[in-house]
Amino acid sequence: MSLSCDLFCRVVDNFGDAAVCWRLAKQLVGEHGWQVRLWIDDIGPLSLLRPGFDPGRPSQTLDGVEVFRWPTPFPDVSPRQVVIEAFACELPEPFVNAMATQPRQPVWLNLEYLSAEPWIVGCHRLPSPHPRLPLIKHFFFPGFVAGSGGLIRERDLAASALRPDDTPLRISLFCYENTALAQLLDVWRDGERAILCRVADGAPRRQAEKWFGQALAIGQSVGRGKLQLEALPFLAQADYDALLRDCHVNFVRGEDSFVRAQWAEQPFIWQAYPQEASVHLDKLAAFLSLYARPLSPQAGDAVVAFWRAWNGQGDVADTWHPFLAHLNDLTGHGNWWAKEIGRHGDLAENLVRFCRDRI
Repeated sequence: MSLSCDLFCRVVDNFGDAAVCWRLAKQLVGEHGWQVRLWIDDIGPLSLLRPGFDPGRPSQTLDGVEVFRWPTPFPDVSPRQVVIEAFACELPEPFVNAMATQPRQPVWLNLEYLSAEPWIVGCHRLPSPHPRLPLIKHFFFPGFVAGSGGLIRERDLAASALRPDDTPLRISLFCYENTALAQLLDVWRDGERAILCRVADGAPRRQAEKWFGQALAIGQSVGRGKLQLEALPFLAQADYDALLRDCHVNFVRGEDSFVRAQWAEQPFIWQAYPQEASVHLDKLAAFLSLYARPLSPQAGDAVVAFWRAWNGQGDVADTWHPFLAHLNDLTGHGNWWAKEIGRHGDLAENLVRFCRDRI
């Protein structure tokens, strides 16, 4: 059954919201034959994530997805069969009113942020009746376990075949502002293992430039001790996925790159988006309780210690080398983990099944 869908997205911070919504929209069109209309308040990020977009145009179609700049006031349009409100972005009131007047009310979903916290399973797919209109919104939680919505993964997504060897250790670096980075670069500079660190554009490159003491032009490679830094351009999604597969260790952040690193099946370190009252550390701990549990006690302790240090709860200088010592174990673990989280179906597949059952 081919369905039509309105997907709403606000670019709150960085590129994560746009990245997740664009991947989902493409998959719904390409793999499930849906007609998707993506409403986004800022097309700029899409022009970087998927070259070919014109950020100056109010509407355009690419990869089969109709993309519209989210205007104010919102136009008088007829809602489609499925309405997805990404990350509680709050739909325009005229559009919600129009949903209530349809002969058959749309299936309305609030696509939530990703978390490994146990409580999401109890909240996944829960209904929330509108306070004044005959509409019901359901909460849809991505996740890593049975009973969640699963994770975005395209059918043809490749994994890495790399294993650590005697060549320079290739590391991709994508992070928020992080006070631990300078210390970690010191450790890599002074270590015994040659390291090629591929630095993402934006915040990672600015921090690397401050540590190195000079500006780094895109494509420039500079060295100090055992460390070589390579300044990368902003990478489109497909190119970033390929980078993750080509590196022995990946530093990732937020949600989109976090998930893609897991599908790459290489060792990785996640920086959770910093939140008030250190709420993000609960999310970090919840994920580690799943990811590190099957590892040996020594490898599991090394992963937990370094991840916590990278997230401000320890010393990266003390925890990097124990982490590095277990790299072979973690590479094998990456393949097992990808199969484990893949057993629950991908997010688009689960979302499609949920909607079909209600139309």
